[in-house]
Amino acid sequence: MKFFIYCFREFDEKEYFDEFAKKYNVEYDYSPEYPSYENAILAEGYDAVSFTPCHIGKVMIDRFKSLGVRYFSTRSIGFDHIELEYAKSVGIGVSNVSYPPDTVADYSVMLMMMCCKKMGHILKRSEVQDYTLMGKIGKNLKDCVVGIVGTGHIGRAVIKRLVGFGCKILAYDPYENDEIKNVAEYVDFDTLLKCSDIITLHTPGSDENHHLLNADAFEKMKKGVIIINTARGRLIDTDALIVNLENGKVESAALDVLEDETGLYYANRMGDCIVNRQMAVLRSFPNVILTPHTAFYSREVVSNMAEKTIKCVLDMENGIENANIIIKPEA
Repeated sequence: MKFFIYCFREFDEKEYFDEFAKKYNVEYDYSPEYPSYENAILAEGYDAVSFTPCHIGKVMIDRFKSLGVRYFSTRSIGFDHIELEYAKSVGIGVSNVSYPPDTVADYSVMLMMMCCKKMGHILKRSEVQDYTLMGKIGKNLKDCVVGIVGTGHIGRAVIKRLVGFGCKILAYDPYENDEIKNVAEYVDFDTLLKCSDIITLHTPGSDENHHLLNADAFEKMKKGVIIINTARGRLIDTDALIVNLENGKVESAALDVLEDETGLYYANRMGDCIVNRQMAVLRSFPNVILTPHTAFYSREVVSNMAEKTIKCVLDMENGIENANIIIKPEA
């Protein structure tokens, strides 16, 4: 079995891919670039290609199919960047990865605390040696009602951490978890919007969830709400968020993900004129924290992602059941 790995990072991924390629007796080669029509030729003769989130539509699917590729393995939990139905129609198997929720959960709570304490604003002013107190007063997390949208593995891990702070926790998920009912109150989505001081997103970026937080949703929220997103950029209508930051409805936002981040995050764009006006506006606000899709990033997770990239494809090849197989290849 031969893998071609796109978006490859030698500085952290290579040691793990070397380890697991040897463990599972597979071959691999790589490119640091995102897959494109032109560099797809690098995958000719390979059974599987792997990539981080980037748009894989019909053109790219046909291109890889014509080169003999039979499997896609995305090194991410989300897989909304792949046109799954078309991949299925041409017989390409697709898998994703999963990893322990702790890293993202810790990061999410950190962002909540930073917003509550206005840490982004404090740090920016400290850089120019403004050590005055005006405009820096914060609030305690324990005094907030926190709304958790999505109670999967990560959402549940966030809730367990918040219990220790003593705050009231509301949760929304079409599929309620009995364990969570002991520490959080399940409510409908509108109630969560109306009653939460902090809203944090932990749900997939599906078509159904596209712009889950839109203009109508912001209208229902409390004045002074804090928005946290470590899930997917497409969950928030960025233009609507900007309007509500400008009018004061949203007190602050901390976003580890952003709409249209493909080709931006994980790249060194120093000195470039970045064509992303929404990002430019958000960066100009003192009450917004932007981090470049790093909530997942720990040694444990990188190791886990490398192993599952290989293991899931081998399981597809051998007809072994695996929870991370999204589309089984044609027989």
